[in-house]
Amino acid sequence: MSAYARRVVDDELDVLIGGLPAIAIEGARGVGKTATAAQRAATTYELDRPNVLELARAAPERLLLAEPPVLLDEWQRLPSLWDLVRRAVDGGAAPGQFLLTGSTDDSAGTHTGAGRIIRLRMRPMAFAERGLEVPTVSLAGLLSGTRPSVSGTTTVGLETYVDEITRSGLPGIRPLGERLRRAQLDGYLERVIDRDYPELRHGVRNPPALRRWMSAYAAAT
Repeated sequence: MSAYARRVVDDELDVLIGGLPAIAIEGARGVGKTATAAQRAATTYELDRPNVLELARAAPERLLLAEPPVLLDEWQRLPSLWDLVRRAVDGGAAPGQFLLTGSTDDSAGTHTGAGRIIRLRMRPMAFAERGLEVPTVSLAGLLSGTRPSVSGTTTVGLETYVDEITRSGLPGIRPLGERLRRAQLDGYLERVIDRDYPELRHGVRNPPALRRWMSAYAAAT
């Protein structure tokens, strides 16, 4: 297993987990939510495992008694866990008690969690996270009003940029060879159409048309 590559969101998560009882890390499938949350979790429940899901259904309160931080991975497999955590927060849960990760927003029928469960968005790996170069210009610095120096050089050229675009920002896919990576990305897109849309309760009447639209949008981006 490769070493964990620290992400931009880690700094924000470190601050939040020190003062808030429940944090939901959200983002597209494969961006690294579980790996990032697992760096901090003392107990992990993977709800996509049938035996774990059955345990959660039978005795959900047991999940809240484990050593914190408790990571509820793919919590949307059992949406009632969201309200269970929310009630635990209302009951006085300590900071850093719960981490929730999930690929889709399947919270219909659950409380929004406003004021109890903080949502933190995670995105695919930015260029700065990929280790291509050491960034010399900070967006935070530019917005701070201190007017830092804007300068630097790079060895990254057109070929590298094109390779990085086609390699994607998904940590589990990036290290693969070109043919394997293409197959994985094609499968990823198929799953978006065949699985993710229905899970979000959006019917796809014409999958081929949606695939063509996605291709055209990508080409124009």
